[in-house]
Amino acid sequence: MAGQGTPATALLAKRKIAHRTHPYTVDPDASNYGALVAAALGVPPERVFKSLVTEVDGGLTVAVVPVTGELDLKALAAAVGGKRAALADRAVAERATGYVRGGISPLGQRKRLPTVLDASALDFPTVYVSAGRRGLQLELAPADLVALTDARTASLATR
Repeated sequence: MAGQGTPATALLAKRKIAHRTHPYTVDPDASNYGALVAAALGVPPERVFKSLVTEVDGGLTVAVVPVTGELDLKALAAAVGGKRAALADRAVAERATGYVRGGISPLGQRKRLPTVLDASALDFPTVYVSAGRRGLQLELAPADLVALTDARTASLATR
């Protein structure tokens, strides 16, 4: 399974975007999953980002935030010009993205959703996001992530 590509890795290959894949093993039900992923990869946790599917004023939006913080829903709503934001239902998130929880990538989603990347990503030469499958992370430049997702950047995470 480790050799199989995902829609996210296929998109990067097609666009010839520099990236690296990093396999890891972490229990997907662990309470501090993101921190465990960072530890398994041997990278600072503030460079590892989680993709959260949310509903802002009834429409789906992806928030990409560091695993070290929690998503500030009010900041997300403001970033996209909305009033109210909430985490989307797991089944809705999986159906819209084509990925399972713990493996939702901001790249190569079934339905391209508006995306907001926490501005802290721009502080690093590369960041880590899900490659679209549990147990596999992508490392890429934050500018490439912004370009591929047409993401806005904003301060979204409480630290």
